[in-house]
Order: sequence, then structure tokens, then C-alpha cells
Amino acid sequence: MTGSTPAASFTADDYRARMERAARSAADAGLAGLLVAPGPDLVWLTGYAPTAATERLTLLVLAAGQDPVLVVPALEAPDAEKAVGAPALTLRDWTDGKDPYAVTAALLDGSGRFGISDNAWAMHLLALQRALPGTSYASLTEALPMLRAVKDAAELELLAAAGAAADAAFEEIRTVSFRGRRESDVAADLAALLRRFGHSQVDFTIVASGPNGANPHHEVGDRVIEDGDMIVLDFGGLKNGYGSDTSRTVHVGEPTDEERRVHDLVREAQEAGFRAVRPGVACQEIDRAARAVIADAGYGEYFIHRTGHGIGVTTHEPPYMIEGEEQPLVPGMCFSVEPGVYLPGRFGVRIEDIVTVTEDGGRRLNDTTREMVIVD
Repeated sequence: MTGSTPAASFTADDYRARMERAARSAADAGLAGLLVAPGPDLVWLTGYAPTAATERLTLLVLAAGQDPVLVVPALEAPDAEKAVGAPALTLRDWTDGKDPYAVTAALLDGSGRFGISDNAWAMHLLALQRALPGTSYASLTEALPMLRAVKDAAELELLAAAGAAADAAFEEIRTVSFRGRRESDVAADLAALLRRFGHSQVDFTIVASGPNGANPHHEVGDRVIEDGDMIVLDFGGLKNGYGSDTSRTVHVGEPTDEERRVHDLVREAQEAGFRAVRPGVACQEIDRAARAVIADAGYGEYFIHRTGHGIGVTTHEPPYMIEGEEQPLVPGMCFSVEPGVYLPGRFGVRIEDIVTVTEDGGRRLNDTTREMVIVD
């Protein structure tokens, strides 16, 4: 989470409400509480983002009916006290030479089952199990996958601002020269643009030209972009602590009829996925709607990933728009809709917007054109 800072618009009361809601959700799920290590969950719940996770234990303990407690190394306590959410919790510090797991164990039900954040270090979890052998644990993604999924009005505003910044970056990058430059050069331009438009953290800048476009997660390389290349651009990061993620596919010079046809097909599939968004619809229905368009056109085997993923204080999080995910959509959920077609050895096309669920449908947080864009 280095470079990720929570937005200043949140107050201690906001973080208190989140922690209370998380503790209630844990109880409703049959858990004795939640244990939250440094990472996105801790940022979202408290506003505290340690400079770096270390071998020294930092752990937020939440349980219904109990005040939140943040177990923190004494040398890091001054920074923790500065967190916006600090007034809503109790700090329990420990000094080197003391046993932090004994400090934590005293706060826990010795026979309880706890949710623990996915990025907790194994050494910390194993030490807790040794201290309290009667306890058991489940990852937060497994136990409470929707914990951060429904955004409030302030979070939606921040996500919209991040999306607008990514859109501004696309509008700029489409005017630069692509032909004769390396993918890595264009990727560096994209990263600089995201930062210029307010991103504190750039998570990815995929520039996949020509046959590289057939790899959805292509690692940017030194391939020189040529006339006639289709280029998948997929980029995003964090602005004021909330994520952006958008994809557009551009073409150097005039495309062939087949390239236009595939691009139009993906655009149609993306529109179908977006139009399927409304409260109460299962996440898998978004995937089905987009996938059906591509499959009906005979390209089903070339759409090789899920249709979308959630976004918030991280650029990838639940919910996921994938077959088998029956979680119903709820107003305030935010996720990508990003179908693609990938023709091995030839080219790929992906079009992606972040969408939020409204009371009666969905709203895009990306507004750049989804038509074919010709670049130089």
C-alpha cells in the first residue's frame, strides 16, 4: 500500500461506522471477530497505512460489542495515532522484547473462529495459532467477500474522480505518436499522465501492440509499434486512495475490415454487459450478457477471462463478474465491465469501463469514446 493514502474527506466517525459495520457483519457470519493486518482492509477501516509491513506485528482486532483495538509496535504508535480513524479505536502498543501474540491473545476468544485479512503474514497467523490453539481462521475474502463492496456517496465521488483522471490520460495519450516507438515508451507516457492528473500510485500501464494484444496481461516490452498495429491500452492506479481502471483499443493507421468487425463486436458485448447492470441481478449475469454476444458471433473461445472485477481502495477486489458468482448486485457496488477477444499471434481487443450500480440500473465512471480510435 505504499503511496496509497486514504482520502481526507473521511472522518473518525466514518471509520468508526465502518468498524462497527464490519464487526456486526462478522458476527452475522458466525465469526468471533476480525483480525486485520496492514493493507487495504486496514486503510479502509481505520485510515492507517503503515509505511511498510514488517516482521513486527500490527493487527486490528474487531468484535461485536467490543471497542476496536489496534495492536501496534511502540516505535510505530506515533504514526498510528495520527491516522484519521485513531480516535475511534484503542491503541495497544508493544515493545521489542515483549510477546505481541500474548498481547493479541488476551483480546480474543480462545475458542473462536476469526476472519483474517488475506495479506496477513503466515508467521503472524501461525504464532497466533500457537498462542491460542483452540482458535480457527478464515480469509476475509472467503468469510466476508462483500465487506468493502458497497460504496457510500463519498467513495463513489472519489471513484468517479479517479475514473475522470484516467479518461483525461486517455484523451492525451491518443494524441501522441505511437508508430516507431517502443511499447515501454508509451507505457511511461501513460504513467506520467496518470500522475499528472492526480494519481499517487500507478498500478499498471499495459500497452499491448500487434500480436502482443492477444495476451490480456501482456508485460510491456521493447517491441516497436508498427503501422497497422492494433494496440490494447489498459491502465489504472489510485487517486486519493481510490482506484481507476480502464481499457481502450486503438489502431495505428487504417484497420482492416476484420479488425473493425472484432472491435465493433467487443464494443457491442461491453454495451450488453453494461445494460445488464441493475439491482438484484446476479454478478454472473453481467458475464453472461457480454459473453453471449461474443459467443454468438463465433469468437467465444477467444474471450478467455471474466467480464469484470470490483474496485475501491484496490484496483481489483470483490465482487467478480464471472460465471458461478450468484451474489446479487446492490446499489453502490462498483466494478469493471471489460470483455475482450484475443486472436493468438494476431491481435486483441478489450474495452473496459468502471460501472456503479444505481437504484434502477448502472452508471459508467468512464466516458471516453468506445469507438475505434485511429492513432499516428
